[in-house]
Amino acid sequence: MGYFDTLRKTGDWLNLWAELRHEQGVRVGPKIDRIVRQMDKLAKELERTRRSPAMARREPNSLDEIREARPAGPRLLWSRFDPKAYADRVEGAWLARAAGCTLGAPVEGWPVASMEELAAYAGAKMPPTDYWPLVANPQRMRYNLSRTADYARPNLKHVPVDDDLTYTLLGLLILEDYGPGFTIEEVGKAWLKYLPMACTAEHVTLENLKKGVSWRLAGQTGNPFMEWIGADIRSDPWGYAAPGWPEMAAELAWRDAILSHRYNGIYGEMYFSAVIAAAFAVDDPLEACRIGLTEIPRKCRLAADVAWALKQAPKVKDYHHGRALVDARFAGMSHVHTNNNAALVIFGLALGGRDVTKVIGNTVAMGMDNDCTGATAGSIVGAAVGKKGVPARWTKPFRGKVRTYLNGHEWFTIPDIVRRFGTVAKAVWNTGGCCCGCES
Repeated sequence: MGYFDTLRKTGDWLNLWAELRHEQGVRVGPKIDRIVRQMDKLAKELERTRRSPAMARREPNSLDEIREARPAGPRLLWSRFDPKAYADRVEGAWLARAAGCTLGAPVEGWPVASMEELAAYAGAKMPPTDYWPLVANPQRMRYNLSRTADYARPNLKHVPVDDDLTYTLLGLLILEDYGPGFTIEEVGKAWLKYLPMACTAEHVTLENLKKGVSWRLAGQTGNPFMEWIGADIRSDPWGYAAPGWPEMAAELAWRDAILSHRYNGIYGEMYFSAVIAAAFAVDDPLEACRIGLTEIPRKCRLAADVAWALKQAPKVKDYHHGRALVDARFAGMSHVHTNNNAALVIFGLALGGRDVTKVIGNTVAMGMDNDCTGATAGSIVGAAVGKKGVPARWTKPFRGKVRTYLNGHEWFTIPDIVRRFGTVAKAVWNTGGCCCGCES
């Protein structure tokens, strides 16, 4: 259910009557054209509408204003970069991220009841404790490269393609191509170079860039998706690149997020980048989530929603309860929004603690954008527990290989990913302070 379901239902009903009368020879085209013009006019009016001054103060877009609006925080948790400790934790983060994403991908957006039916039919547990034994629509292609069947336990031979993982590796390429001081404009150049396709906010932004729209405007022109989860799923490379340094991770994330998102869309990427960076330095994933709150505006909607989720977290009984709480608080919100899915990540971490299987299983079981939430929750707990904390049953099927849809970079190896992130993380730490390349 959306906020304005009456609008959607009326439009569907109107279309049905228009189709019927058209088939009966009635000339309905001019009437439909008039309605479409009116709707386009209203859409443009809403796009131009400004937020209230109070909302603008609570939810700024510029990095300086965001930093002024955030609460006190540790900013830096490590005193130095430890390559050996880092390598174990970043591999744990990547492996658990890949596992959570691969588990969630075949049931992305499914209702909880449908996942339970699949589990019962396949003889699997719910919440899942392993990859799905079988999947629906096995021959359907995802991103034109991997069949849905490739995500099922019997067919896993590598990490199958997914946008959540592809964007993590795109972030790696941005850091390698342009260094820690990369600019927002350079993020746009990387998108044009490496991304053959995108969805929602990323799709709008990419198409705007292709049309020559400035990187300053590409993310806010014709983009009603600017607070959806697309930036959130791009959090990980910045957390990996600034381990133990949540302030820097959030800064890198801001430079990436603002190309395509605004307001809570930006904060979602900054928040989870800071959480992941903190997870390299703390043992409790929920403590990392609390630290992440110190890098976004204290009065923004995402901060309120995350604070609510952290307060509820100790009381969440199971995945049914967690999903019910989120449905009640976020009634009407898109199931691919930043804020409601952030709450599900926190509930998944609360239900699983430091147990990777329980974290990703419960997170995926709660549904919504559950390949994204499964991946993010996996990344956080994986950074906290390290490689040794990720059970082999999740990682062995990958055989050390990862598939993406990036132009010229379809295949990566996991050892190479770990090594390369180690190189860029060392470069970030060697900056010794702000490496901001922003051009706000």
